[in-house]
Amino acid sequence: MIYVKTIGRLPFRQSHNLIREYRVQTQSLKPFRMSSSTSAATAPEGDTAVAQKNYKIVQDVGNFAETEAKRPDFDQAKLIEVTKSPYPNWKYGEGVPDNGASLVQKHHEIDPYAPDRPMINNYRLLVSGIAPRPVGFLSTINSEGQKNLSPFSYFQVIDHDPPMFIVGFSSRPGRVKDTYRNLKETRECVINTVSENMIEAVNATAIDAPYGVSEWEVSGLHEAPSTTVKPSRVKESVFNIEGKVIDIKEFTDHQAPGMSLAATVLIKATRFWVKEGTADADYSHIDLDKLRPIGQLGGVSYGRVTSTFERPRSKWDGEVLKNELLAKLDAANPNK
Repeated sequence: MIYVKTIGRLPFRQSHNLIREYRVQTQSLKPFRMSSSTSAATAPEGDTAVAQKNYKIVQDVGNFAETEAKRPDFDQAKLIEVTKSPYPNWKYGEGVPDNGASLVQKHHEIDPYAPDRPMINNYRLLVSGIAPRPVGFLSTINSEGQKNLSPFSYFQVIDHDPPMFIVGFSSRPGRVKDTYRNLKETRECVINTVSENMIEAVNATAIDAPYGVSEWEVSGLHEAPSTTVKPSRVKESVFNIEGKVIDIKEFTDHQAPGMSLAATVLIKATRFWVKEGTADADYSHIDLDKLRPIGQLGGVSYGRVTSTFERPRSKWDGEVLKNELLAKLDAANPNK
């Protein structure tokens, strides 16, 4: 069985008729508030056992080695191709120029909180529909200096000035994720990018190792010293971001019996590290062919970048002077 921890952090409740009503309420983490790991530890063992039985995020893929053996080899030398965009002659107001083909099928409405909708359906829908997603590969330490290394699916950069990142931790049976516990205790981490050649080692850190066991040893990845935080950087990564926790939001009314709290963590970058030979002279742009990023898809699937295309952004003041539709919209603007 393949255990993929990187795609199991969806902040939706366990829908087995335990919670009928969901209200989105977030609260800032208080310094002396009981931690989610404490609350999970005091939960009845029976509740945790039931929650674990109903938790189907980690899927059994059968004899994966046999399945993979039938597939073509991974071409590590394949260069990233740059093509034209899908509709290079697109004009303002055209929408999708496919003769209405994208308008034929109707949409099916879904209530994600319906009592008869299993949580697993929301998870599978989101990770297959919101794709690709970057891998948030975080190194952390706890208050005793014990190390942790773990990949996350619910991760994204959300601003550049200041550089900010967000990581989501979904409700799960029993205790909270080790990374979340460490972020609450020490409020420091390093975010490491994941390239194609790293994926086996990165995926290995997704194993549900006991608290205190270092995934550095499990993966065989190498540590590099950080400057502004205590956790180490992953030396194999092209790009490392040292960061400190700015805020933590816990979704208290989401928690079901036997399940940990769901939460999001806001992280502010304190230092960048870019591997030499992978960026331009002023370190303002990383070469995509050197980064070779991996994206997460649905199930246990990952995706690679094999081709790209470019679409420049336009400025209204320049376009409105040469386009009839934009000129009409500009003239009819009631706020002008």
